[in-house]
Amino acid sequence: MKSDLDPLMAARELVAIVITGGEHQNTPRAYLCNGVDIHGGMVVKRQGSEPALIVSSMEIEEAAKSDLTVYSYDDLDWAQIYKDAEGDQKKAFPVFWGRVLEKFAIPPGKIGLYGTGDLNVWVERARQLSEMYPDNPIVGETGMTLFDQAFVTKDAGEIHILREVADKTCDVLRATWDYIARHRAEGETVVKADGAPLTIGDVKRFVRRELMDRDLEDTDMIFAQGRDAGFPHSRGSANMPLQLGQPIVFDLFPRQLGGGYYHDCTRTWSIGYATEAVQATYNQVMTAFQTALDSYAEPGQPTHTMQDAVLDYYEAGGHPTIRSKPGTSEGYVHGLGHGVGLNIHERPSLSHLAKEDIFQKGNFITIEPGLYYPDRGLGVRVEDSFFIDEAGALVSLTTFHKELVLPLRGS
Repeated sequence: MKSDLDPLMAARELVAIVITGGEHQNTPRAYLCNGVDIHGGMVVKRQGSEPALIVSSMEIEEAAKSDLTVYSYDDLDWAQIYKDAEGDQKKAFPVFWGRVLEKFAIPPGKIGLYGTGDLNVWVERARQLSEMYPDNPIVGETGMTLFDQAFVTKDAGEIHILREVADKTCDVLRATWDYIARHRAEGETVVKADGAPLTIGDVKRFVRRELMDRDLEDTDMIFAQGRDAGFPHSRGSANMPLQLGQPIVFDLFPRQLGGGYYHDCTRTWSIGYATEAVQATYNQVMTAFQTALDSYAEPGQPTHTMQDAVLDYYEAGGHPTIRSKPGTSEGYVHGLGHGVGLNIHERPSLSHLAKEDIFQKGNFITIEPGLYYPDRGLGVRVEDSFFIDEAGALVSLTTFHKELVLPLRGS
């Protein structure tokens, strides 16, 4: 969490960090700016000090919503520097960088570079600035980065936001269930009032409108039916009519409108009735889900132990898994879960291969067992998002029910 940033910087021997980027979603910048992802600009944080923003004068008012100290580029003499360099960015930016080092009293030592933007520009700038200011070399990192580690646990303010996003997402699940239920069937096909088939595309358009009404945005939901449900990341076919008795994997992972915190949840529905095969598979997935919950004991427990318990259960039932048959496209083909926050996938990882990750207070994670048999026209997944509270308990924020059969009420 944010309170860990200074120790994380110290562990990397960073005297400061700089987050740069363009006008698009920039997770590290949004994180330090308390969810306000401004258009452009940079964040500077010296170890032991609060972060500050440098933005265009047009962004001053918007940037102030971050509650950070905000400077305009012109506060650091950018206009004069640019004029003196006769409009040559390559000459102007190093001089401006010197102003940044001076303004924020950056002591000698390494400066960590994070964010998004044109990689070619910052590769060259890092080289140039490190040569011109050898006391402050610019460095990057790979693997478990500073922000990866910070994102692992959420503070109370983040949990409050995650609760709001979760509640809105569950409202959309409920609205979608009710929307489908208002229709009727002709034969095995779900139809609208005019007799035309209700399609996956129709449902997705409904979901997107419901999300927008709640200030959330779709990030490419999964709504996959029948054989498509047997492929975990199939988005479904927009023109496919909804059919009775076929499994539908509905994986909804929206975020705050314009970029922000996510929620991640999955339900499997079967409209009208469930076949014996679908019901039996669903029952096994729900047992795997409960097995995962039962395997959790307390913070400090390695996360892979939860996945191990689910793998043991599935393998005992004769299903291939990614442990018993690596690369399998049938059975249980993925990890049990992952962290969620400003990114849809964060640490910790709930994988049998992630031996170093542990459960911690403040984790916000998914638990999402599934079974997939595309050649049988079958796929089932159930997913809630949980946080680990101050008492060390797993608390689900995905409150929508887990009923399999979605009855139609239309006539």
